[in-house]
Amino acid sequence: MDFKDDVQLDSSQVESRGRGRIPGGGLAVGGGAAGIIALILALVFGINPGDITGGSAPAPVGPGSDLSAQCKTGRDADQNEECRVVGVVNSIQEYWPKAVQGYEPAKTVMFSGQVNTACGAADASVGPFYCPADRQVYLDLSFFKELESRFGAKGGPFAQAYVIGHEYGHHVQHLIGTDAKAQGDRQGPKSGSVRLELQADCYSGAWAKNAYETGLFEKPFSRTDIEEALSAASAVGDDSIQERTQGRVTPEGFTHGTSAQRVKWFTTGYQSGDPGRCDTFSGDI
Repeated sequence: MDFKDDVQLDSSQVESRGRGRIPGGGLAVGGGAAGIIALILALVFGINPGDITGGSAPAPVGPGSDLSAQCKTGRDADQNEECRVVGVVNSIQEYWPKAVQGYEPAKTVMFSGQVNTACGAADASVGPFYCPADRQVYLDLSFFKELESRFGAKGGPFAQAYVIGHEYGHHVQHLIGTDAKAQGDRQGPKSGSVRLELQADCYSGAWAKNAYETGLFEKPFSRTDIEEALSAASAVGDDSIQERTQGRVTPEGFTHGTSAQRVKWFTTGYQSGDPGRCDTFSGDI
């Protein structure tokens, strides 16, 4: 995944916040979808940390790095992880207005350790998430190391791009009202939650297919790039996470879909390049 050296980045779409610590030691995990400690892992791509966090909100973190100073061109995006996030977000938000009428940009907030959101307080263990209440994507870059070391994914720049694309898929769902279909149906192999997450995977694939046309990348994504995304999608399937954390698979606790389903729906979006092919709410998934 290579950016054009001289392409101009818009750092205003991304905010970087400083480091912080959760007072008292961390998240208070309540009776969420799985009812077990693996819930934190199972919700790595969740859309509302307030559903699984408890207690009082931590103090706000301090200001982070100045992205406008360090992330100016595609060359910066190829050399710096935070600037790469800026570049990916720029491409995603260049794509969606052409695909969805009335698309409204959403800011990405990069944080370290903990963050306050309109959906509640969260720390890095929640993983990347989209908060519909403030229409922002939240991302702790340490998650990408966890994706490799804990979940067994190959890692790589495009694995990160897949994750960011997935979260912006949730933003699209919120804008068009699809996320309402999952309300009250948050658990089980054919639940609204699973269908919502698989659709976000498909939307990520649709962006990936069209990303070169957004003008930020040197060339279309390679087979290696796509394999990084598929590895990440497989690593965070509900069945893979449950097997790793509890030694057995319990489909009634699914919230995001199996590894095979996540790979299938990202691939559907990528091969078709058409978000209209991402209807996970009709028929079998």
